[in-house]
Amino acid sequence: MRSKNVVRKWRPPLALVLGGSLLAVLVLPVVGLFVVDLLAPSMGRGRATVVVALGALSATVILGWLLWRLILAPVRALGLRAETIRGGGIAEPMTRFGTPEIGELGQTVLEMAAVLQARELAIRSYADHVTHELKTPLTAIRGAAELLASDPALEAEAQQLVRTISEAEARAERLLAAARQIAVAREPSHHGTSTLSEAISLVSTSLSVEVEGENVIFPLNREGLALILEHLLGNAAALGAGMIRIEARAIPEGQTLTLRDDGPGVSAGNRTRIFEPFFTTRRDDGGTGMGLAIVKTLLLAHGADIRLEPSETGATFVISF
Repeated sequence: MRSKNVVRKWRPPLALVLGGSLLAVLVLPVVGLFVVDLLAPSMGRGRATVVVALGALSATVILGWLLWRLILAPVRALGLRAETIRGGGIAEPMTRFGTPEIGELGQTVLEMAAVLQARELAIRSYADHVTHELKTPLTAIRGAAELLASDPALEAEAQQLVRTISEAEARAERLLAAARQIAVAREPSHHGTSTLSEAISLVSTSLSVEVEGENVIFPLNREGLALILEHLLGNAAALGAGMIRIEARAIPEGQTLTLRDDGPGVSAGNRTRIFEPFFTTRRDDGGTGMGLAIVKTLLLAHGADIRLEPSETGATFVISF
């Protein structure tokens, strides 16, 4: 079923609009010269030239208005609706869609956006349902394990098995929490702006932090920016880093945020996988492999991206807005 976001009206096809515009540009100067020669004997050449110039100016204004109404205005309106959809909002119907080709483009874009929004809603609903349904059996497993562990007569082998069950249950809880976080991160909900100093004030870390460009403004509210910093600083600390340097810069293309730590870095074999969900080198220490995946998902949902840069020591992440 086709969306009703584009109100259909008759409009000239794009080929006719462009062809008519080119024809007008080609014909008007010739017609103008002919009219000047025609009017010159009765009005004088100077007056005739002024009349023709005013006529050409009027024709140009009318042609420009038609091009604006049929091409420029609909394209701008479609761009604004796409920006609204990207921000998680609902686009208003388009009442002016210009040429049929632009109308079809607008229809396709809005239908694609509706499909993507429905898909995001389905993913969020599925994640909420799964985490809710698994919470009860995991609670039962934890309670049973705690009950067994309290038995003083339990043999050593059985105690080890109970500890394994408890650790597996705790890991499942962490994975479910991470799944909820990554589902939330897919939604562009952190609208607003903030500076690095505002965001870092919300982050608690054991690392020694050096900051440069703390007043650079980022197109993300401080809670969202703080969540990104929290995951990246926590990941660096968990891998053994003691210090991290954060540099914020405003560039012509936008803003960048660079984080350099003094940890062991990322091996060549793992560089292409570190943003994959559930990939971790700290599985035995309780790592879920979701921290960097959550960061990348949140950034992509807000039109930004993160990459791992080559570095001689430690790990260097660059976020581009």
